[in-house]
Amino acid sequence: MADGAAAAGAGYDVNTPGPGVNTAGNPTEIAMAYLQDEKTDGDIANLNLGELDLTTDEFILDEVDIHIQANLEDELVKEALRTRMEGMLSGFQSDLSSISSEIQTLQQQSVSMNVRLKNRQAVRSHLSQLVDELVVPGAMISTILDSPVTEQEFLEQLHELNNKINFAKELSFRETLACSDIQDIVDRLKLKAVSKIREFILQKIYSFRKPMTNYQIPQNTLLKYRFFYQFLLANERTVAKEIRDEYVDTMSKIYFSYFKSYSGRLLKVQYEEVADKDDLMGVEDTAKKGILYRLPSRNTIFTLGQRGSILSPAELEGPILVPHTAQRGDSRYPYETLFRSQHYALLDNGCREFLFLSDFFMVAGNSALDLFNSIMGKTLSMFLKSMSTYVSDCYDSIAIFLCIHIILRFRAITAKRTIPALDKYWEAVLELLWPRFDLILEMNIHSIRNTDPQKLGVLDTRPHYITRRYAEFSSAIVSINQTFPNERTNALLGQLQIEVENFVLKMAAEFPSRRDQLIFLINNYDMMLSVLMERAADDSKEVEGFQQLLLARTQEFIEEILSPPFGGMIAFVKEAEALMEKGQLDRLKNEEARISQLVRGFSSSWKQSVEAMSQDVMRSFTNFKNGTSIIQGALTQLIQYYHGFHKVLNQPTFRSLAVRSELINLHHLMVEVKKHKPNF
Repeated sequence: MADGAAAAGAGYDVNTPGPGVNTAGNPTEIAMAYLQDEKTDGDIANLNLGELDLTTDEFILDEVDIHIQANLEDELVKEALRTRMEGMLSGFQSDLSSISSEIQTLQQQSVSMNVRLKNRQAVRSHLSQLVDELVVPGAMISTILDSPVTEQEFLEQLHELNNKINFAKELSFRETLACSDIQDIVDRLKLKAVSKIREFILQKIYSFRKPMTNYQIPQNTLLKYRFFYQFLLANERTVAKEIRDEYVDTMSKIYFSYFKSYSGRLLKVQYEEVADKDDLMGVEDTAKKGILYRLPSRNTIFTLGQRGSILSPAELEGPILVPHTAQRGDSRYPYETLFRSQHYALLDNGCREFLFLSDFFMVAGNSALDLFNSIMGKTLSMFLKSMSTYVSDCYDSIAIFLCIHIILRFRAITAKRTIPALDKYWEAVLELLWPRFDLILEMNIHSIRNTDPQKLGVLDTRPHYITRRYAEFSSAIVSINQTFPNERTNALLGQLQIEVENFVLKMAAEFPSRRDQLIFLINNYDMMLSVLMERAADDSKEVEGFQQLLLARTQEFIEEILSPPFGGMIAFVKEAEALMEKGQLDRLKNEEARISQLVRGFSSSWKQSVEAMSQDVMRSFTNFKNGTSIIQGALTQLIQYYHGFHKVLNQPTFRSLAVRSELINLHHLMVEVKKHKPNF
C-alpha cells in the first residue's frame, strides 16, 4: 500500500499499466488493481474470481479479505462467491455419492463373501464328520479282533463301532452311496464283537452254576460291562434274547435250589414240641396238655417273653441263621425266628436281584416286575406252599402274629428302598396268616366261653391259670399291635376280654361266701392288670377296663371286712347321716343304749379288730402290694366312719349323752392306726 501511494504522488496513474506489465494476463494483478482503486466495472477488465489462485504467495490474504468484506454488496463478488461455492458443493456431493456407492458395493461383496465362507465351512464340517464316520481305523479293527473283551480299549472301540453302525444305518436310509464302501467291514466287525461278547457273558452266567459260588461277584462283573448287553440289544436281538433266557433259567434254578435247601435245614432247628388243637386258653391245665410242663426250656404259647425281641431293628435286620452252626450247638428256635431268617434272606436277595435286572437288562416298570417274577416266581410259590402247609396245622397264635408283624416291617423296608418286586408276595403271605390268626383267636374265645367251672378242679381264691393265660396273651398281642395298629385285632381282643370277665364271674360264683368271691375277683383282676401294665400302654382299653373293675371290687371288699367288727357303728352312721339330711335326727334321740354300746364296744375292741383284719387281708391276697393297698384303704375308711360317728354325736340331739366323754380322740385314733399300717 505504501508503494501505491508513492506512485500516485509521482504523477503515475495506477490504473495505467507500467512498462512491462501485462494487465490482461494476470488475474491476481487485476484483482489487486480492482481492490486498490475505486473504479467502476467498465474501467477494469472483467474479473473472474474463479481464475484466482488463492494459494499463491503473491496474493495477500489479509487485504483480499478486507476488500471482499468492504465490497460484499457488489453483485459481481456475490455471483463469484455463489458460483464458486456451488461448484465446490456439487463436487463434494458428487464425491460423497461416489464414496457411498463404493461403500455399498464393498458391503455387498463382504456379505456375499461371508455367506460363501460359512457355507464352505459348514460343508467342510459335514464332509469332515462324514469322512470321520465312514473311516474305519485300523486300531478299531485290531482291537475288536484281537483284544480281550475285558480290556478298557475294547470297550472304548466297541462304543465307536456302535456309533459307526448307527451312522451307517442312517446313511443307508438316505441312500448315501458312500455307505456301501464301509458296510461290509462294519458288518464283519459287528459279528466278531457279538460273538466275543456272547461268549464272555455266557461264561459268566455258567459260572453261577458252580457249587459254593458267590453269584454276586460275577453279577458285579456283568454290571461293569453292562454296555455289552446294550450293544447286543441294539444290533443282535436274537443273541440278546438268548443271553436273557439263559440268565433267567440259571438264576431261577439257583434261587429255588438255595432256598429249598435253606428252608429244609432251618426246620431241623425248630422246637420239636409245638402247640396243637388242645392247647387253648380255656382247656384244663393238666400234665398232659400243659406245654409249660412239656417244654421247661420254653415259654408257654400264651406268653411273649423274649420272643418279641425278634421285632427290634437289631434282630429284624440281623444276620440270618446258619442251620449247621445251630445244629452243632444243639440250639432250637421258635417258628417266628426261622420265619424271620428265611424271609430276610429273601428280602436281601430279592432287592439285589431286582436292582441288577433293572440295571443290566435295562428294564423298568412292569417289564422289570415280569422279568423278576420269571426268576423268583418258582421260589416264591415254594415259600407260599410250605407256609400254607405249616399254617394250616399251627395253633401258636403268638407265633402267627409275630410273623404278620415281621412281614409288615419287611414290606415297609422294601417300600423305603423303592423296590416293588416283592409287594404281591407280602400281600399273599398276609392273606395266609391273618385268617389263621383270627381262627386261633376265635378258638380261644370259644374255649373260654364253653369252660365249665365245676370241671376245673378245686376252688382257690388265688389267680386262676386261665386268667393268667389271658393276661399274658393279651399283653403280648396289645404290645405288638401298638406299633402297627389293626382294628380287626382290637375287635377280637375285645371279645376275648368280655369272655374272660364272664369266666371270672362264673368262677367267683362257685364260692359260697361273698367275701371269698371278692377275694377271688380282686386277685384275678389285680394279676391281669399287673401283667397288662408291664407291656401295654396305661391308656389302653384293656388296662382301663380292669382298673375300673378292680377299684369297684376293692371298695366292696373293704366294706365287707369292716362289717363284722364295726358293722353296728357303720350302720348307725349311715342311718344318722341320712336322717340329718332330712332334718329328722330327733328320731334317734331314744337310741342312747345303742349309742353307749357302740362307743364302748369300739373303744374296747378296735385295736384287736384292726390287727386281726390286717392279718386276714395279708393272708388272702397273693400280691403284697395289693394287700397293703387294701389295708390302707380299710383303715382310711374306718377313720372316716369314726369321724362321722363323732360328727353325729356332736349334734344337739346327742350332746347331753354322758357316753360322749368315752369317745376316742380322733387324732389319737389316727396315730394308733398308723402303728398297724403294714410295711413291705
